[in-house]
Amino acid sequence: MGSYEDAARERVLIYDGAFGTYVQEQPLCADDFCGPDLEGCNEILCLTRPELIAEMHDLYLGIGVDAVETATFGAFAVPLAEYGIADQAYEINLAAARIAKEAAHGHSTGDRPRWVAGSVGPGTKLASLGQIRYAELRDAFEVQARGLLDGGVDLFMVETQYDLLGAKAAINGCRRAMAAVGREVPLQVQVTIEMTGRMLPGTEIGAALAALAPLDPAVFGLNCATGPAEMGEHLRVLSEQCPVPVACIPNAGLPQVVDGQMHYDIGPDELADYLARYVTELGVSVIGGCCGTTPEHLQAVIDRCAHLTPGPRLGELPPSATSIYSPVPFAQDTSFLIVGERTNANGSRKFRDAMLEADWDGCLQIARDQVGEGAHLLDLCVDYVGRDGTTDMDELARRFATGVAAPLVLDSTEPDVMQAGLEWIGGRAVLNSANLEDGEAEGSRLDRVLKLAREYGAAVVCLLIDEEGQARDLEWKMRVAHR
Repeated sequence: MGSYEDAARERVLIYDGAFGTYVQEQPLCADDFCGPDLEGCNEILCLTRPELIAEMHDLYLGIGVDAVETATFGAFAVPLAEYGIADQAYEINLAAARIAKEAAHGHSTGDRPRWVAGSVGPGTKLASLGQIRYAELRDAFEVQARGLLDGGVDLFMVETQYDLLGAKAAINGCRRAMAAVGREVPLQVQVTIEMTGRMLPGTEIGAALAALAPLDPAVFGLNCATGPAEMGEHLRVLSEQCPVPVACIPNAGLPQVVDGQMHYDIGPDELADYLARYVTELGVSVIGGCCGTTPEHLQAVIDRCAHLTPGPRLGELPPSATSIYSPVPFAQDTSFLIVGERTNANGSRKFRDAMLEADWDGCLQIARDQVGEGAHLLDLCVDYVGRDGTTDMDELARRFATGVAAPLVLDSTEPDVMQAGLEWIGGRAVLNSANLEDGEAEGSRLDRVLKLAREYGAAVVCLLIDEEGQARDLEWKMRVAHR
């Protein structure tokens, strides 16, 4: 079987249609869900009606899609807890992956592989708004991912992500599961942009790309929330900046209620025409259907798009940091990059005093004032003798991550303090700093800081210091820099 990443770079890959739409069209009753308390939990059908799920996969594979998603969009502890079945997360995902893999195996040939993507949805709680802790969310995703991996999925589809911190939790939950079982599969990551033109907390598509591209997805794109028409400008940004293949999996237009039923306003041919244009004009190479799309929609997409060649893309991502709202390029057109230092407890008495008094609103106002005066980034340093830096960083990063429009520089001598901040930041932070003072072996400060940067997608300030101290001449500085 060929590489999924190679296929996504070389040709158009077509996904299936909407799981929820398919289920809603079936003559189901409460007994199919093990009683009325679980009605609406479509994922439980993987255990109670596996033949129904298999029929859905067979239907889409039969019309010619390249990949199907497992019926696991909400199959992790957070949404399942609302039905009282959080403890069944692994079992549901294992069953769902096995059903999809069996169907895909029956349709695959030597020269035409069919892939199974493990669907990982966003859940119902926003980590960026403090509704759930990052670590709790990440660990719940890890359980889901273990079930999908053990069931044999070929890749993960982290989809419909409306919160950057939640997306990071999903990505890292999947990576932890892969490390635990010793099997690597690609990660396809898709965010959802609302009719406002931003993600739910107010995130621009450029900020989403700047924050999540450093986490090394194999494919990045959009799905859900809107129809294809509303995705055009966001896809244009991805066409210009996204360094990996781009996905577009829209709804069948915008939902309306007609005669008491949900109705979507775009038919099969119109969906196919939009996607064909995005493939040829913007270089989109992974397409399919989200809410409201049916086998008829996907048949039209296959007929119209399967033999197209994706157009050329620039795909150059400007090196940037980003808040949860907007990216800030490191290279400024009309200025040097300004890092505000008034939120540094070692450089600002006003900030330090506010922090020592637990005046968190006062600290936040200092940050906002400095952004208002033109700072591009804010240096957040809570290191102070006798204080628990992780506690102070937890309090302040939680507020700064959504309460300040500028990206953050997490400034500390302690990696644990940096991590406490990173667990609140959906955007892309900068870690200040890393050096070679105690070498570069596993467990050294350099190793710990760079591992944090890799896990959370952060940038890093590296200082020219080695085991002998601060480099003072050109040769010494260059030697440290090359290391």
